[in-house]
Amino acid sequence: MQFLYLLISTLVVIADQGLKFYINNSFHLGEVHQLIPGILSLTYVQNNGAAWNLLSGQMWLFYCISIVAIGVCLYFLFNSKYKNVCFDIGISLVLGGIIGNFIDRLHLKYVIDMLQLDFINFNIFNIADSAITIGVILVFIYLLFFEGKKQ
Repeated sequence: MQFLYLLISTLVVIADQGLKFYINNSFHLGEVHQLIPGILSLTYVQNNGAAWNLLSGQMWLFYCISIVAIGVCLYFLFNSKYKNVCFDIGISLVLGGIIGNFIDRLHLKYVIDMLQLDFINFNIFNIADSAITIGVILVFIYLLFFEGKKQ
């Protein structure tokens, strides 16, 4: 089963890096293209911090956090104590998202963000960020509704 979860992580990384490659090679920094008018745009920005550009320029810290987080995700994926589809998919999404942003930080020294919600004032984000967010939500669902109950 772990193969399936690692495949999910790999697909997240491929989708994330593929879109980032397209944006980096097709857009100028700050360029905006509407995908769904009033709902979603592609906007090329570079983020050298964490969410909301926190801790801008602290790459060494993000390297350390990423390496530890990847190790923790792998531990949970391969530990038989934590076998629940909701939990494992959540961890897989988080792992793929961490790796996707880690790749950017390693070779670019910043993260490419491009997804902009036009109907709300929210930060521009990427597929990796979305995968991390959805994964964390799934882990919380597991913790709230499934942990400790018979599988």
